[in-house]
Amino acid sequence: MTVRTRFAPSPTGHLHVGGVRTALYSWLYAKRHDGQFILRIEDTDRERSTQASVQAILDGMAWLGLEADEGPYYQTQHFDRYQEVLDQFLAAGHAYRCYCSKERLEQLREQQIENKEKPRYDQHCRHLKLAHRDEPYVVRFNNPVEGEVLIKDMVLGDVVFQNAELDDLIIARSDGTPTYNFTVVVDDMDMKVTHVIRGNDHINNTPRQINMLKALGVTPPEYAHIPMILGSDGKRLSKRHGAVSVLQFKEEGYLPQALLNYLVRLGWSHGDQEIFSLEEMCQLFDIHNVNKSAAAFDTEKLLWLNQHYLKTLPEAEVARHLAWHMQQAELEVDDGPSLEAVVLALRERVKTLKEMAEKAKIFYRPLANYDETAANKFLIQDTLAPLMDIKQRLEAIDDWQVETIKAAVQQTLAQFELKMPKLAQPLRVAMTGNTISPSIDVTLYLLGKPKVLNRIKSAGEFIQTGA
Repeated sequence: MTVRTRFAPSPTGHLHVGGVRTALYSWLYAKRHDGQFILRIEDTDRERSTQASVQAILDGMAWLGLEADEGPYYQTQHFDRYQEVLDQFLAAGHAYRCYCSKERLEQLREQQIENKEKPRYDQHCRHLKLAHRDEPYVVRFNNPVEGEVLIKDMVLGDVVFQNAELDDLIIARSDGTPTYNFTVVVDDMDMKVTHVIRGNDHINNTPRQINMLKALGVTPPEYAHIPMILGSDGKRLSKRHGAVSVLQFKEEGYLPQALLNYLVRLGWSHGDQEIFSLEEMCQLFDIHNVNKSAAAFDTEKLLWLNQHYLKTLPEAEVARHLAWHMQQAELEVDDGPSLEAVVLALRERVKTLKEMAEKAKIFYRPLANYDETAANKFLIQDTLAPLMDIKQRLEAIDDWQVETIKAAVQQTLAQFELKMPKLAQPLRVAMTGNTISPSIDVTLYLLGKPKVLNRIKSAGEFIQTGA
């Protein structure tokens, strides 16, 4: 048997971290078993589904690198197929038309609540066996009334539902459109899905879907219902806890490797190991080892992982993601150092790519002004001569490299008998406007010879004129 998993989000909002973890677990399970991972967009809710949400799902999956082996499929393109199976159900007696009015259903519900009974449809039209009428109706599934549904869940263990507790759910609305539970069944059957990994908020749908699959003569897939993700306060993760949308994590400067590593460990573990490459996840992930209880989202832990990957990934890989943030900051990267060089200079000094892009601005934009406190302390008459001396030495350099710059700095230090901070800090203020930057030789190297000479000249004029 070829393992076939699917991720089936509804495009009614952003792709959130709970959905991403479900996608990741499904993707990893397929990869570990040399199977296929399917992306299916469940867009039958036409009122709430938007193209923007569809694109957010596709962009989020692409950013994370969770490529589908098949898809994306769209349910709205399969209405003819759903109608075909619906007709098949009606002809075989697995479904029936229900003509009950909203008023009757509401009255029934009120009566059941008053009698302290579980609100459910009373199978009124099922027993009447009515002929097809020319009036509005819904189609209901003819659910078995005896026996039980046993779900051998790969995470929760055995879960049993009594058929007597399951009502005859609506599988087609009065306008003819199929409902969620029915389209899922048809799609899982047609796509030959073998393993369904999804949130445990779907557990009550599962016995109904299993009964429909059995009515179609299909062996149901295996199921794994994973627990939800909670916020730090123990409540369901939501916007009030901070970033929830996967693309918001991208905007805030997280690397996809960090988010995937964090999410795989949010409910699953492999000994005490904390750091997992995607290749290791594919080799080691086991859905049976996913915890049954909910996990709390810890932003500080995610930030720690992000720092780890900023420091340890190849600089070209980090630079590839940094490029997007530079674009967002409207920085022309052609007018400055390579992004790989920026990554090497700043990776130890930042926690996010967004922060890295912010600190990199000094290398790509003209220097607007000096920090007043820094200028008053370091751009003073005593530093003018050393600044002019280093300017002259830097002008003479033909091979603009960190080592040649460092040698020039050392020569000026020796000439004026200065300690490094006495030259480095005035230079740093001249280059960046403040006292914080990478080491001075690296800073000068990244800025490039023309910018360095121009900024030292401007600093000298500032010292002489006070403006």
